[in-house]
Formats: sequence, structure tokens, C-alpha cells
Amino acid sequence: MRIASFEHRFADGIVKLWNREAVKEDYKELDAASFDRIFASDPHFDPEAAFVLLGADEEVAGFACGAAGDDLPLGDVAGYLTCIVLSGAYRNDGAYTILLDAVESRFRALGKRQADVLFFNPMMLPWYVPGTPKHEHNNAPGVPVGSPLHDYLLRHGYAERTQECAMYVNLAEFAWTADMTAKEAQAAEAGYAVELFGPRRHTGLEAMLDGFDNPLWRREIARCAADGVPVVVAARDGIAAGFAGPVIRQANGRGYFAGIGVHPDHEGHGLGSLLFFRLCEAFKAIGTEYMSLYTGIKNPAVRIYEKAGFKTVKHFAIMRKEF
Repeated sequence: MRIASFEHRFADGIVKLWNREAVKEDYKELDAASFDRIFASDPHFDPEAAFVLLGADEEVAGFACGAAGDDLPLGDVAGYLTCIVLSGAYRNDGAYTILLDAVESRFRALGKRQADVLFFNPMMLPWYVPGTPKHEHNNAPGVPVGSPLHDYLLRHGYAERTQECAMYVNLAEFAWTADMTAKEAQAAEAGYAVELFGPRRHTGLEAMLDGFDNPLWRREIARCAADGVPVVVAARDGIAAGFAGPVIRQANGRGYFAGIGVHPDHEGHGLGSLLFFRLCEAFKAIGTEYMSLYTGIKNPAVRIYEKAGFKTVKHFAIMRKEF
């Protein structure tokens, strides 16, 4: 057994390992093209932070990868641990340690002060929702809770900072409720309407987005609205007070979800629930099969999603080790 830095000649062996072992944790299968897209061609892929463990006859028995970049969130101090995958015969603390030490050593050499398992990682690993006909989510926000890697990291210096709930609904089962009808009437009495954004009907979208201190929302939602991509908004007297969306059906049948937000000046009117229900309704109207999302286990929005029929299907741990 020996460790080697990544070289493209190992790619086929990594794909075979992934499709034999990582899929047991519900990760989507890889092929040559998807391996290249997710790993080797990603702008933040660092061959010096990717390693293989070679077993008997030089077969790929393990693969570990990290990502780093000063332009990433927390990138000035953190490297991101993307994955460690081991063949069953080699899945032990010794093999995990060899690969993890190699990735962490690279982070240290780059001047990083910590390693994070976090949704800011630019290498997004798609996974299948358990119990579905391969309905998939486009990113794993952490390490699957209860997985061998999760257990190993807990025992080797990584603190679990929180967990993310991965939630899912089959939109064929989604329905508007009497409770939402009542909420909508109450909101209307306060002057609010929840509907699809219209540039002739609504103003103040960018100012509303500025109130969240979320650069991703600021860029994506403003761009979608400007390009005519549907976005659900809550507005009072035509002035934007909240959003949900955008309304984009992906090729795999999933409803893409960037987020939901109600400006602090307009909280307390049930707008969050109304926005999300209208979003689900809009997705269903364009033939979207399902939605999946993740959110913090302590986020009050979990209750909104549950009211719309979403169920938690998986938990991911957010973890950190300080050097």
C-alpha cells in the first residue's frame, strides 16, 4: 500500500472506486466526463491536494481530494476537504489517516489555518435522494452523518459545528392549503401581494436584496429578474419585500432553488410561507417533478418546508479542524 499524488492516469481507477464505494452513501455515479467536470477541470482543483492510495497490483484503493483558493468564502484561512473514499478492504483508520494527513499537509503549505467540510466547497458532489427513482440533488453540503468518514473525522480532530437537513418533496403531492389561503387574506389586508415578479408592477428588488447581506442572492436573483426568469416576490404597494426562487426546472426534473428571504422590515406577516408555497405552485405548473434543498437543522425555515410537504431525507455534518 502506498500513496501517490493525483495523475490523470489514475482517473479510470478513481471512477471505478467511486462507483463501487461512494455510491453506498447515495453519491451519484461518475463517468469520465463527470469526473473531469467535478474534479479535474474545476478551477479550484489542485493536483497537489488530491491523492490516491494504491493497493495490491497498483489498483486504486483510495481517493482523497481537497480544494483551496483565496477567492473562496473563508478561502484566506480555510482549505475544503471534498472527499475521502476507500475500498472496503482498506477502510480503516490507518488508510484514512494517510490520505487525510496528505490533504491537510497541502493546506498547511498553502498557509491555511483550518480544514472545513462545508457547503462553500466549490467541488459539488451530486447525490440521490434515498427511496426515489434517482431524483438527485446537485451538491452535498457536508459529510453524510453516520458514514464511515463522518465517524473517522469525529475521532480525529474534526468538530461537528452543525448539521444540514436535506429535504425533498415529490411535487405531485404538493397542494395549496386552507391555512395558506387564510394567510394570504391576512397579508392582503396589510397591503401585501405574493406573485411572480413583473418589472412593470414591481420596484425595489435590488434594494430589497441588499438587505440580506447575501452576495449570491444579490447576483443571482437580480440577474434572473433582469433576464425574465420567473421569480416569486412579496410586495407592498408594488415595492419588493421578499423573494423566493428562481423558478427553473432543471433537465433532470428538479426544481432549482436558490433561496427564500423576507426583508427584516417586513417580517411577521407570514410572507415566508406564502412565498414558498407560491414557488412550489409555480414549479408544479411548469411540470417540475420534485424539489430538494438543504437548510440548517436549527433554521426556522424548516417548518415552512415541512408545511409544504417536504421531508428530511438525509443529514450532513458541517465540520472543522483547526491546525
